[in-house]
Amino acid sequence: LKAIYLPYWTFDAAAHADWTAMSGDYYYTTETYRDSNGRMQTRQVRHVRWYPTSGSLDHFFDDDLVPGTVGARIDLLRKIEPFPTRELRPYDPAFVRGWIVERYQVDLRKASQLNRARMDQEMQSLCASRVPGDTHRDLQVRTAYRQRTFKHILVPVWLVHYTFGPKSFQVLVNGYTGNIAGDRPFSALKLFFYVILPSIILVAVFLWIASQQN
Repeated sequence: LKAIYLPYWTFDAAAHADWTAMSGDYYYTTETYRDSNGRMQTRQVRHVRWYPTSGSLDHFFDDDLVPGTVGARIDLLRKIEPFPTRELRPYDPAFVRGWIVERYQVDLRKASQLNRARMDQEMQSLCASRVPGDTHRDLQVRTAYRQRTFKHILVPVWLVHYTFGPKSFQVLVNGYTGNIAGDRPFSALKLFFYVILPSIILVAVFLWIASQQN
């Protein structure tokens, strides 16, 4: 179990997006068909009526987090986020005394690219939520960013790294909120004997009892 301060980058930006899309409204018609027995049946068939739409959206990104580490698994870090950036304090050696402090391994250029991709995805999703109608297609988003700034911060994490057989595993704990994420060994053999096989036996017994009652 290691107490470690991991490096992060945070980015702020004001974003403005203009979007266009084809919106679709559902409508239904009744269709007559012949079933497998030759009888005539009716059913409701759904159609889409398409029409062009457009709009704009303003959004402010506040302290969007980008990990500056490659040692801790990114998928696990995302699960223990957020780290409350409003509680950040200026660096003081007393804060990190007794902790390992990792230098950033993802430089600012790379972090900026990762952040820009995340912001683009978020704007795409926000614009998609504004498209009217029951469904949509051909969504095109043009986003412009301004007042984009960054900070380099350190966040507290408890880290467990262990091996089981040939595989390595990690468990991470958010040192501020206590959120936990990790993985553990998985045995297909144990799953079969303790879960699947008993289930099969129970189903077989139930079917046998049902057949005896009939």
